[in-house]
Amino acid sequence: MTWIGIKPLTTLLFALLHPFYVSVIDINHNEKEASIEISVRTFTTDLETRIQEEYHVKLDLADPKQKAKADQFINLYVQKRLALSSNGAKYNMDYIGFEIQKESTWSYFEIKNIKQLKQLEVFCEILFGIDPQQINIIHAKANGQKKSFELTAPKNKTQFNF
Repeated sequence: MTWIGIKPLTTLLFALLHPFYVSVIDINHNEKEASIEISVRTFTTDLETRIQEEYHVKLDLADPKQKAKADQFINLYVQKRLALSSNGAKYNMDYIGFEIQKESTWSYFEIKNIKQLKQLEVFCEILFGIDPQQINIIHAKANGQKKSFELTAPKNKTQFNF
């Protein structure tokens, strides 16, 4: 009976002693809308740290007074660190916005006028520079197929074929 209470405590203690650095990128081809929808999930403090280090600005993503500033720098940062292309042609991502859910920040982007998606190349260096073991988990969905890949720093590219 005591093991039930100890296991979650041990897991929590292990997580606190050995932090992990991970982002999750969801890429969904919406055939009906002829677009690619991109969601980027990061730990809020990690994203604030990378923006501060890269752009030399102090940013509190949870502060409503800094919303416009946050939109500007999240867009700059992600556009620099995440790129999607197909057959060598780079797609232009439109920034939609962001939201904070608990300790995570979700950033949203869209690529318009993509009727078909058979192949997708992904360049991703989200949060690179915080920890050498940074992991970016990428989920891509197109043509009814869902595929996933884990990029562990320094690896920054992968390709999906649908």
